[in-house]
Amino acid sequence: MDDRRLSLCMIVKDEENFIEGCLKSVKDYVDEIIIVDTGSTDRTVDICKSFGAQILTFPWNGSFSDARNYGLERATGDWILWLDADEVVDTSDAKKLREALKFDDLLLSVHLINYYGDSPDPNKTFDIAHTRLFQNHKGFKFNNKIHEMLNANEIIAKFNEDPTIKTVPIKVFHYGYLDPVNKEKKKSERNIGMLKDELKQKDYSPWIEYHIASEYYRLKNYNEAFDYVNRSIMGFLKQLKTPPSLLYRLKYSILISSGSIEGAWPGIERAVTLYPDYVDLHFYKGIILMVKDLFKEALEVFDLCLEMGEENLQHLTLKGVGSFQALYYKGCCLEKLGNIEEAAKCYARASSLSSTFISPVEALHKIMENHQDVFTALPEDDEDKALITKILSMSTNKNK
Repeated sequence: MDDRRLSLCMIVKDEENFIEGCLKSVKDYVDEIIIVDTGSTDRTVDICKSFGAQILTFPWNGSFSDARNYGLERATGDWILWLDADEVVDTSDAKKLREALKFDDLLLSVHLINYYGDSPDPNKTFDIAHTRLFQNHKGFKFNNKIHEMLNANEIIAKFNEDPTIKTVPIKVFHYGYLDPVNKEKKKSERNIGMLKDELKQKDYSPWIEYHIASEYYRLKNYNEAFDYVNRSIMGFLKQLKTPPSLLYRLKYSILISSGSIEGAWPGIERAVTLYPDYVDLHFYKGIILMVKDLFKEALEVFDLCLEMGEENLQHLTLKGVGSFQALYYKGCCLEKLGNIEEAAKCYARASSLSSTFISPVEALHKIMENHQDVFTALPEDDEDKALITKILSMSTNKNK
């Protein structure tokens, strides 16, 4: 029987609203809980103690990495699992943590699901594989004062290991960037200040400028966001490294959100060439083509997105770009091309995949108002006709 031990390592401060849910999700599958508290004044520490956690006090020095590394140094397990207080391991997956300890890999990724918007919605997430499990006593540590990252590449190179990192089928839900949480803690303002302090350091990582760009984008300050994401891209290029895919994702998201379509074309083509397996970049290409009234070309791209799907967790992926959002925009293109029947079918299918994505429902109602004859002409036993009827009926009842 495998006797490898697992240590949960966390840093916290005033997390009484989240910490209980986090610890409850993993308490039966970890051998020790190491909590580094950086100055809580609420019930956080008492809640952690109720789970048998070892509490370490760490005076805040402006570095998340220092606080995390303080906990790592005191962990006794063979493996480390690290989480944030505003995260929860899926209850059906938590038992797989024990199975993961049997791997001989240096580190492993999990399926991180980041919620955005007003409240947790399974159709409003960004998904990615994220390194959260690693072997203890191998030299792993966190770098950067904020948006800290494991020194994974350094340790993999040291042990001459295969750089490919396995993803284990464990889902972790992250609630920290929901709008109410972000506003309450004023995360963006705090983070921008800390990140700009990092820019004063010699040989800072280009990731810092990416994170600044992300914060400005979240605040809808698109000019600043665009400036910093370009600086980040240049920083990686100066290091003779290919900029990570999510930098290009952010760049074209900024351009589309700010209406700078001409600035996004044809640059998006180069980004797609760099990362041909990244569905988000193809999706943005489709949006750009559609806005440029190139509907046939956009239609081909949205079909490709649907073919690719959203299963590739090696890239930060927006939920829907390979399913309901791609179907909706495919419907928009078909409608513009005069294929009303197929457009209606796409809208209905998109709506059936997401109950909270209202755009296809609105488009479907509009089609029914203006093109009732198309709907009537569909055979009675047509599956899509039945689906359209169901979607229209549900939305009508919901609005009553």
